[in-house]
Amino acid sequence: MTQSDLRIAFAASDRPEAMAARERLVELYGSAEPASADVIVALGGDGFMLETLHANLQRRTPVFGMNRGSVGFLMNDYVEEGLPERLATAGRAVIHPLQMDAWSEGGSVHSGLAINEVSLLRQTRQSAKLRITVDDRVRLEELSCDGCLVATAAGSTAYNLSAHGPIIPLDARVLALTPISAFRPRRWRGALLPHTAKVCFEVLESDKRPVSATADSFEVRRVNRVEVRERRDIALTMLFDAGRSFEERVLAEQFAS
Repeated sequence: MTQSDLRIAFAASDRPEAMAARERLVELYGSAEPASADVIVALGGDGFMLETLHANLQRRTPVFGMNRGSVGFLMNDYVEEGLPERLATAGRAVIHPLQMDAWSEGGSVHSGLAINEVSLLRQTRQSAKLRITVDDRVRLEELSCDGCLVATAAGSTAYNLSAHGPIIPLDARVLALTPISAFRPRRWRGALLPHTAKVCFEVLESDKRPVSATADSFEVRRVNRVEVRERRDIALTMLFDAGRSFEERVLAEQFAS
């Protein structure tokens, strides 16, 4: 497909600079409807990139982000000129989300998809107590902590990194299992798991120590059990400027001071 044939849809966060950018870009390039677009240009920060990818789960149109927000690890630089040329030569990063199935106290099952991570967090002043099973084998009988998360490679530089988890190259085919402020066992720093692993969290003493579970922005309160696995059947595509691939950003982040 040539540059002139590209049908571009523009989406913007509610930040004033993002909405103003969308108006200028639509004036320059026009705007296709998302349902018929070849590419969606998301204007905002990393949070809005995740929103756009979630909104695009059915169509799975490639998304090219431009930074008009506060955090822009997943975004390209905002430049108005030469956008069709940038899109035509952009590199692709394919990501697979996580499936979260969470059982609440009443026995209901709540399911959501996470592009970055599935996280469990304590809801009160008391620490959470979790039993962690990987592929039907108990690996940690009791983790006392503020919480725990499973992160994709795409999400490894987000909450996972803030919790001192590892940065994962996109093609590594592993998931990060990372504790959040672990109290006991104090020295446990988490694990790298095969991307095919199924992780199960059982909430111990859930009445006394309630825990919430979140798949990106979808939250379930007072859960008893949470299962997490990768959805390899769902492939989402992010676009990055030539020479500034996602892999290069991940590598550079590991040497950042």
